[in-house]
Amino acid sequence: MTDVSPTATETARAELARWLAHAEGLHPRGIDLTLERVRRVYARLDLAPDVPVVTVAGTNGKGSTCAMLEAILGQAGYRTGVYSSPHLVHFEERCRIDGRPVEAAALLPHFAAVEAAREGDPLTYFEFTTLVILRLLAQAGLDALILEVGLGGRLDAVNVVDTDCAILTSIDLDHCEFLGPDREAIGAEKAPIARPGKPMIVGDPLPPASVLTHAASIGADLWLHGRDFRYAGQQGEGGRWQQWSWSGRSQRHHGLAYPALRGANQLLNAAAVLAALEALRSRLPVSAQAVRTGLALVELPGRFQVVPGEPTLVLDVAHNPHAAATLAQNLDQMAYHPSTHAVLGAMKDKDLAAVIAPLLPLVDVWHLCALPTPRAADLDTLQAALDTARATRAQGRVPGPQQPRVERHAAPREALLAALGQTDPADRIVVFGSFFTVGGVLQNGLPRREAPHLGRA
Repeated sequence: MTDVSPTATETARAELARWLAHAEGLHPRGIDLTLERVRRVYARLDLAPDVPVVTVAGTNGKGSTCAMLEAILGQAGYRTGVYSSPHLVHFEERCRIDGRPVEAAALLPHFAAVEAAREGDPLTYFEFTTLVILRLLAQAGLDALILEVGLGGRLDAVNVVDTDCAILTSIDLDHCEFLGPDREAIGAEKAPIARPGKPMIVGDPLPPASVLTHAASIGADLWLHGRDFRYAGQQGEGGRWQQWSWSGRSQRHHGLAYPALRGANQLLNAAAVLAALEALRSRLPVSAQAVRTGLALVELPGRFQVVPGEPTLVLDVAHNPHAAATLAQNLDQMAYHPSTHAVLGAMKDKDLAAVIAPLLPLVDVWHLCALPTPRAADLDTLQAALDTARATRAQGRVPGPQQPRVERHAAPREALLAALGQTDPADRIVVFGSFFTVGGVLQNGLPRREAPHLGRA
């Protein structure tokens, strides 16, 4: 007789799902950008960390920056804790200790503690779960804490924690309904993660003036790309960097291998990481070997992730125009593929035509898919955005497939299976547009890639 009793992991995940549903129902709005409520509960929980804290904000590159910091510090022998969001498949991915996601069971007592401490304060889902993870990390015996901002910075729940080093990655247009209509306004929202007298690393080579103004107004120790730190390197075939060097205010690294994370923007992220490590060297000294090994071994699913096998499968959570342009550049630098299929699902509050436009010259078949969230764009909206992008491109006479085929699917995995049924081994499939899109194809493990329409066993 087969044992059908749930495993301990399944039981814990079921209880976690109940807590997450509870957190979703506490506040009438999903996003309420203010710090008063979360600060009160944070104070009641007494969570102020006693280890160095690095807080990372920006439009794109936050997750990669956190992962590189985590990998280098881990190679240097430090116990690291990382809070990152959103997740791809399981909520537990949002909290990593020593590079590994925590177990669902480890989170459960912290949900109960936050529930008791909120004393009726109507926290949002993000605020509640941020406090849960901060409490877990506070009790984990860490040497360093790495926090990724969820939205903006000034009023994000993560900003209740006083950071020892702030990193700003790229600053571009996204979440404009909350953060403002241009880079200056968005920079003004992201810069307040910095603290007076503490290092503020700005990885964007052309930061908005609002960022510089804020740094000066609070007396932050401002590190600028091109002034306080820089990188240089040699490019090989296809424009890929082969070796690179970095210099800061007093430290140098030469002959570095390209970071294991793929993509044209990763050297910008890595340069900011090395600046942060130099700024914190009195508290977290790191050897040159730890830098080399950490960058060589760093992993982060869904960031220009090329999955081994045939046809080539690329997973990327690019969900705004800037990230989509970077994705297109990275795809263009890959080896030749006769045909490219794109699986696209996205949120309706994005500039969808601008997200699609950079990929148009590269994509032969579009597989549009619905996503399991009220924020998602429906198939008609995705189709309209694709039509708009194609019409604009036709006016500009941009080279590439002029009449790509378009298919519509109920879910990301269905879209991926359809693409697999149509591609040859030498072709390419790119899945992008949202964490939900990439997470949807990963939900139950990636399907086998054996080009079934070719009749292979």
